[in-house]
Amino acid sequence: MAIVELTVCPLGTGTTSASKYVAGAQKILSEQEKVKYMLNPMGTVMEGDIDEIFRLIRKIQEDVFDKGVDRVYSIIKVDDRRDKKSSMEQKLQSVNSKL
Repeated sequence: MAIVELTVCPLGTGTTSASKYVAGAQKILSEQEKVKYMLNPMGTVMEGDIDEIFRLIRKIQEDVFDKGVDRVYSIIKVDDRRDKKSSMEQKLQSVNSKL
């Protein structure tokens, strides 16, 4: 299972606000059930099958283009662990247990 963080940055929109594009991404994610997701102030974290996550990333990118943006810069961080089961909650618990 993979944990992926996505930040989508639409360029050339004439405004510094990106909330309408973030809302579009959240709508896409809310309409599916295969990938768990969590919005944070700097992006969205997704947990699930990596192929399904990449399919959703492509769909999110296309949604931004469909809103009239000609360039989209995306930052994708992937944690694809194979030695043991991992989750967003488990990663947070691991850090919190050491505080």
